Amino acid sequence: MAEVILTVNTEIGLKVEADVITPDTFAGKNKSDIEALLVWQGPKQFPISAFFDVEGDAGASAEDTSIVIKGDASRVKRIGEKMTAGKITVEGSVSMHVGSQMVGGEILVKGDADSWAGMEMVGGLLHIEGNANDHVGCAYRGKWIGMSGGRIVIDGNANNNLGGGISGGEILVGGNVGHYTGIRQNGGLIAVKGNAIRAVAAEMTAGTMVVNGTIERFSPGFEYVTNESDLKFDDIECPGEFMKFLGDNAITKRPKGTLYVNQDANMNL
Repeated sequence: MAEVILTVNTEIGLKVEADVITPDTFAGKNKSDIEALLVWQGPKQFPISAFFDVEGDAGASAEDTSIVIKGDASRVKRIGEKMTAGKITVEGSVSMHVGSQMVGGEILVKGDADSWAGMEMVGGLLHIEGNANDHVGCAYRGKWIGMSGGRIVIDGNANNNLGGGISGGEILVGGNVGHYTGIRQNGGLIAVKGNAIRAVAAEMTAGTMVVNGTIERFSPGFEYVTNESDLKFDDIECPGEFMKFLGDNAITKRPKGTLYVNQDANMNL
């Protein structure tokens, strides 16, 4: 796999819209070609070389292309947007929309990710080793269907509205989540190892959610069914004793959503 290294070469003020940073766009291009690709900063376009030093040539195809981003990319948006194959490794943090509408391939973020990571994702793997801000895997404003495939892994915490409108795929969170996790979930799997605040799985119609920590304010539209132990969803294991609920009865008379809640962490339910 051919490797292209992008190293931030300036302090970025106004955020940069860099949806061209994908293996698909880089494929078949040499160093000079990549340096000439245009990105937006406010109302103006600039070549990538205005913000990044470029090393290496891309592969003949997206599958054969790996992109490594070094330096502070926390003000660079839309990295990996709509990518279909290949790999992107960000050695620090990223701005908004990393992996938005991603179809395939792999993105690894070794720092934190701002809002809308994996928005409306279709396939591939987005792995964030740090924390993620709001709207991970969500539908964009004015839409109802969010992530429909692929996998998002967050080793740290995620903020509000994680998985809003998710209809397929998987979101795995190693830490805690904020408000409205899985709102309008209609498919897929969300598994949270830590705690959640309120409105968990609100307006859920289908899909599965697992919360291994404490839910501060439980959604009233869920009906207890039974207890289950040591859950497993393909290669995803959730050990422990869980209370199984169906819902959200507040939104539909025939709910098909399943919410599993760790019993030891939620003895008040």
